Amino acid sequence: MIFAALFLSMKFFRMNKKPVNSIKDLIPADLTIRFRNADVKNFKLIFFAIIVGLLAGFAGSAFRLILSYIEGFSNNLYENAGNSGWLSGILPVVVSIAGIGIAVWLVRSFAAEASGSGVQEIEGALDELRVLRWKKVIPVKFIGSLLSLGSGLLLGREGPTIQIGASLGKMIKDIFKKADLESNSLISAGAAAGLASAFNAPFSGIIFVVEEMYGHFKYTFFSVAAIMVASATADYVSRMLIGASPVIKMIVFPNPPLNSFWMFIVLGVLLSFIGLIFNRLLIKVSDFFSGMKKPVLVVTLVGVGLIIAVIGILNPLMIGGGYNTIRAVLDESHTIQFLLMLFAGRMLLTVLSYGTGAPGGIFAPLIAIGVVIGMLFGSIMQHYFPEFVIHPGIFAVAGMAGIFASTVRAPLTGVILAVEMTSNFELILPLIFTTLTASLVTTQLGNQPIYTTLLKRTLKR
Repeated sequence: MIFAALFLSMKFFRMNKKPVNSIKDLIPADLTIRFRNADVKNFKLIFFAIIVGLLAGFAGSAFRLILSYIEGFSNNLYENAGNSGWLSGILPVVVSIAGIGIAVWLVRSFAAEASGSGVQEIEGALDELRVLRWKKVIPVKFIGSLLSLGSGLLLGREGPTIQIGASLGKMIKDIFKKADLESNSLISAGAAAGLASAFNAPFSGIIFVVEEMYGHFKYTFFSVAAIMVASATADYVSRMLIGASPVIKMIVFPNPPLNSFWMFIVLGVLLSFIGLIFNRLLIKVSDFFSGMKKPVLVVTLVGVGLIIAVIGILNPLMIGGGYNTIRAVLDESHTIQFLLMLFAGRMLLTVLSYGTGAPGGIFAPLIAIGVVIGMLFGSIMQHYFPEFVIHPGIFAVAGMAGIFASTVRAPLTGVILAVEMTSNFELILPLIFTTLTASLVTTQLGNQPIYTTLLKRTLKR
C-alpha cells in the first residue's frame, strides 16, 4: 500500500507539475463527485424508507383496528347463534358466505395477485418476474382481506399487511420517480414494515426479508439499513396507535433444564412431518380451486361458507385467525383428545381457507396449529417426564417457531417471531433446537419452502 501511494504521488506530481498537499490530491475529481453523489443517493433511500415505514405503520394499524371491530361483531354473532330464534342462527351463515364470496370476487375481478398471502408475489416482483400493480393491489387486498378474515376463514392479518407494505414501497418509488435500482430496497422495506406492524415484531420483519427473501432481496449495507428503519418506524407507529403489549399474552417462562433439550429435538422432528403434509395439502387444494369454472366455484364457495359457519357455531375455537384458539389452549383446561381434534380440524380448515383464493396470510393460522401441537406434545411429556417439564406451555412457544420453520423453512425468523410475539426471550436456545431440527429434517424429506413453491406455481400458471 505504501509503495502504491508513492507511485501515485509521483505520477500525479509529474502530470500536474504541482506538489501533493493531501490525500485528496491523489483522487481524481470525477471520482470524488461519484462518491459524493452515492452518499446523497443512499441518504435519500433511507429517507424514503422512513416514509414507507410511516405509511405501512398507519395502514397496518388501520387494518388491525377495523379487523378487530369486524371480528368482535362476528364473535357476537356466533355466541348468540340460536339464542334468539332462527334468525340468529342464519346470520353467521349469511355473513360467512357473503364475506368469502365478495372477497374472492374482488380478487378474481380486479387483482388476481392479491389472493392468498401475497408473499410469493413480492418475491416475484423483487426478481422482476411479476409486476407489482400497487394501484389495484392496495385497495383490493385491504378490503378483501377484511371481508375474508371477518367471515371466519382461517387466515392471518400479516399476509395483507406485508403485501400492502411492499406495494406502498413500490408506490413511493413510482411517485417520486426513483431509479429502478431502488425498487428492490423500497419494496423489501415495505414488506418488513408490514410484518412489523402486524405483530409488533420489528426484528422479525427485518429477519424475514433477509432470510426468507434471500436471493430475491438485493443485499447491501444501505438496503439492510432501509428495511431496518422502515420496520422500526412502522412498529413505532403501530405501538403508538394500538399499544406496545405482546400480540400473544402468556406466561414468561424460565429457561427449561438442559437435560430436557432432547424433547425439543423430538418436537422438531414431529413438526417437520406436519410441515411437509401441510405444504403438500395446501398446493393440492389451491390447484383444485383454481381449476374450477365459475358456476362450480360459486357453489363451492357457498359450501365453504356454510361449513365455516356451522363449525363456528358448534365450536368457535375451530375458526378464525387463531388468537382466540391460542389463548384458550394456553389455559391448560383441555383434554388431549380435544387438542388432537383441534389440531386436525384447524389444519384441514386452514388449507381449505387458503385454497379458496381469498386474500389472507398463513402465519397466524400456522402459529395456532404450532401452539396446539406444542401444547399437546408438552402435556404428554409432562405426564411421562414430570421432572423435566416445567410447564407444557414452553412447548407451545417452541411449536410456534417449529411449524414456521418446517413450512416456510426460515428457522431464524421462526425463533425471533415466537419470541417477539410472546416476550419469552429466555426460550431462545430451546427454540433454536426445535427450528433447526424441523427445517433440516423437512429439507431431507423433500419439502420445499411454501412461498418458493407458490411462486413457481404462479409463474407456471
